[in-house]
Formats: sequence, structure tokens, C-alpha cells
Amino acid sequence: MRTLQHRITTDTRYVLAGFPVTVIAFVLVVAGVAAGLGSAVAFVGLPVLAATAVLARKFADAERTALPGVTGQAFSRPEYPRAPVGAGWFRRAMTPIANGQAFLDLVHAIVALPFAIVSFVLTAVWWAGAIAGLTFPIYGWALAKIPGLDGGLPALLGLGDGDGVFVAFNTAAGLMFALTLPAVVRIAATLKASLAQALLTRPAPLRQPVRHPYEESVLAA
Repeated sequence: MRTLQHRITTDTRYVLAGFPVTVIAFVLVVAGVAAGLGSAVAFVGLPVLAATAVLARKFADAERTALPGVTGQAFSRPEYPRAPVGAGWFRRAMTPIANGQAFLDLVHAIVALPFAIVSFVLTAVWWAGAIAGLTFPIYGWALAKIPGLDGGLPALLGLGDGDGVFVAFNTAAGLMFALTLPAVVRIAATLKASLAQALLTRPAPLRQPVRHPYEESVLAA
């Protein structure tokens, strides 16, 4: 039970807390890329593109930090080149965009938004449905008395128009949301994480086993 609670909490936090970050990254990166490409002919846009690449890298690093908790796997951060010692200011300024990973960081900041929206909507709807449904017996009786409601959805489905049917139906719906919540939240988190894993990470190198000195001497012989 504790493991299930931890998984639901981790997946929910990853999706809900990551959504506003994804929106901010999308807005800033799209604006930076548009401004940089629009003025690239005059070379003014190249530093703008480089600065945008650095910004996208920061967002990518934040995403990489959250990934292991969702996927249960360790990842290594891709290598980003550094300007050689003694390089001129232009070379140093252009270094952030002089590698393929910078392009992938920019792509992720842009294309991650649709994935984040779908994940956010799924998670928010299922949590809202579970909470509203399971607590429906507390306030559902008052809703059933609203004039014009006429039994709500249960009545439309031919299940009856009584207050008890109305409350029981919505409570059962909430129970369905609650029972499927772990699976749906897991799917939502995996959907968002899979894109980040594909674009932003590299497999972590395997750790070499530590050998006993006797084994080393045998191998050397």
C-alpha cells in the first residue's frame, strides 16, 4: 500500500507540477527561436538563439532531475561542449548551439506541450472525479433537491429518478475513478516522461564490478 501511495504521489506531482513549467518553457523557447531566426540574417539573431539554447538546457536539466523518480531508471546527462581556452567572444557565444543535444533540448521544449496537456487533463480529471464521487454522499443529497435536476444522468439512463439512486450512481462513478486512478496517472506520467527520456537523456553507464585483489592477480597471470 505504501508503495502504491508513493507511486501515485510521485506520478501526480510530476504531471501537475511539471505542467506550468512546460508551458513557461514553451512560451520562452518559441519566442526565443522566432526572434533568433527572424534576425539571423543580420547575425543579431545568432546570440539570441544561443541564449535560447542555454535556457532550453536549464529546462531540460529540470526534467532530467524528475525523470528517475517516475521511470525508476538512472540516466546520464548528455555532454555539452565547452568553448576552447582562449576562444574569442563569438566562439564562446555560439558554443551552446554547436551540438546536436542543444537542438534536442529546443525540440523538447516545444513539442512537450501537447504531451503535458494530455497528461495534465487525464490526471486532473481522474483526481477530481475520484474526490468528488467518493465524497458525494456528503453533499449529493442537497444537489438532488435542486429544482429541474430531475434525477440527473441516472434518470436519463433509465435507472430511476430517486435521490438515493442519484447519490448511489455518482458515488459509484467516483469509486470507478478511484480504482482506476493509479493506472491512469501512471499512463499520464509515462506519456510525458517517455518524450523527455527519448530526447533528453542517455543510458547511465554500467558500474564496473569491484574485484578482489586475488581475482586481479589471477586475471593478470
